[in-house]
Amino acid sequence: MKKFWQKLTHWELWPFNVIYTPLGVVWIYYAIRARAFWFFTPSNPTLIFAGFEGGSKKEMYDQLPDWSYPTTILVKAGIPEAALRDEIKKAGLQYPIVAKPDTGMQGVLFRVLENNTELMHYHGKLPVDYILQTFVDLPMEFSVFHIRYPGETKGMVTGFILKDYMHVKGDGQSSLEVLVNEHPKAKHRLAEMKQKHGANWASIIPEGEKYFLSYAGNHNRGARFINLHKEIDQRLCDVFDRISNESGSFYFGRYDLKCTSIEDLKEGKNLFLLEFNGAGAEPNHIYDCGMKYSKALKVVAMHWRHLYKIGAINHRKGVPYWGYWKGRKFLRNARKEFERLTKIDLSFT
Repeated sequence: MKKFWQKLTHWELWPFNVIYTPLGVVWIYYAIRARAFWFFTPSNPTLIFAGFEGGSKKEMYDQLPDWSYPTTILVKAGIPEAALRDEIKKAGLQYPIVAKPDTGMQGVLFRVLENNTELMHYHGKLPVDYILQTFVDLPMEFSVFHIRYPGETKGMVTGFILKDYMHVKGDGQSSLEVLVNEHPKAKHRLAEMKQKHGANWASIIPEGEKYFLSYAGNHNRGARFINLHKEIDQRLCDVFDRISNESGSFYFGRYDLKCTSIEDLKEGKNLFLLEFNGAGAEPNHIYDCGMKYSKALKVVAMHWRHLYKIGAINHRKGVPYWGYWKGRKFLRNARKEFERLTKIDLSFT
């Protein structure tokens, strides 16, 4: 009963669809103005479906500046193990490496692989193309929401957060099971936690030791977000103006990245972009900061206003809106694939 009440009274723990339901009228308003249900599709014209959902990560990496992201390769599903080893050697990838589905999202099937045995196990389990990437061992992971209007070289940063991966801290007496049951987020996903950490479920975690339950920096994967809105300044904006302009047609979205410090990030050094999330990116600075639900809805609606305006500008320049049935089919297939990958993730051993 206590868990249920906590979930009911903390809107950040509600299902995605429930959180966004009141914004349906805002969506319809912009769809009517654009005369297109998928009014966002011209916003990032070089990304399929504007990066809303179901797009290829490799497509995104190919457009980012070469200097901005770690060594990355696309692995085709089912290629022979010998060919996979050759590709890794050619790319110069060294363990540990990150693996994630090319069309995945929300941290599903995200893994940090420590050796060749773990890689081949992952390769054998995945029936889809996936990304292998250098594991960036830097101390801080951030998200920066950046918006730039077509025809302009200067944009704006609307959100800036620091991510804290979901973890428990040992006390030298409690088992992992007990610590998970006491964690404010992990206790709501016990089946998943036991599936992934079953081998250590009864282990006593030493006092002061951090045990990471997930290395995915997603809110729905338990990461905690620390709002850094007071750190947003022109220097930070200049860094992402540069990335946005060099990418060419990335006008609306959220950059997830690792860096050594806030100051280094503002200097544009020691940073590695992990992903760019396009039109479907959440302004995740609404979470974990005590923001009222009503204010969070206003923040999302404000971002959608920019999304509509950018889409309208690009549409006037000749970028077409997707038709309703084309978008619906694409989204339906993307969500079916996401459900399939989620099932694989939950059964992954």
